[in-house]
Amino acid sequence: MLRGIIFDMDGLMIDTEKLLTRFWCEAANFYGYPMTDKHVLGIRSLAAKYAMPHLKSIFGEDFDYWAVRAKRIELMNSYIKEYGVEKKKGLDELLEYLKTTDLKLAVATATDMERTKMYLDSIHIFDIFDRIICGNMIENGKPAPDIYLTAAEKLGIPPCDCIALEDSPNGIRSAYDAGCKPVMIPDLSQPDGETSQLLYACCEDLSQVIRVIRELI
Repeated sequence: MLRGIIFDMDGLMIDTEKLLTRFWCEAANFYGYPMTDKHVLGIRSLAAKYAMPHLKSIFGEDFDYWAVRAKRIELMNSYIKEYGVEKKKGLDELLEYLKTTDLKLAVATATDMERTKMYLDSIHIFDIFDRIICGNMIENGKPAPDIYLTAAEKLGIPPCDCIALEDSPNGIRSAYDAGCKPVMIPDLSQPDGETSQLLYACCEDLSQVIRVIRELI
């Protein structure tokens, strides 16, 4: 039985993962750390408590995670203020279809509420969701299952009755361990062997999720 859809945000609904990659690298290089795209891919959707030791293991214990992160946010916010954010392919079609159903909708994102609202308001979809759960609202972020467990609880639906839409391996692991049905819409990389084993389905873009939903309702 399908009763709810839980959306990731960055790289799933809005095309911000490429910006996160760019500005993590720019911020780290500003402070003298030779971060590359490969390093950023390793921390996609990863909560700070996990991302920080991971990056320290690469760049050394003197890696100032919070300073680099603050610089990344500064650079990225400046860019988005000037250029806005782009919607991912198929988002409009999926949301239009969901209006014809009784499914409840939630967002489960590692991004804080202030920026989540700013991003979703900019593409006029903030108000369509029944619940929005952000990384700073829970104790353990992705890849821990907490954010999906919380989203399902707030919707009043068992996780097993929810599809979780994700673009990153860390997000898929979080959704799978929470007991949701993980559907991956790859963004910057395709699922590896380990991630593929956790998937309920994999779609090229969000419009293809409609087929998955129809099979379950």
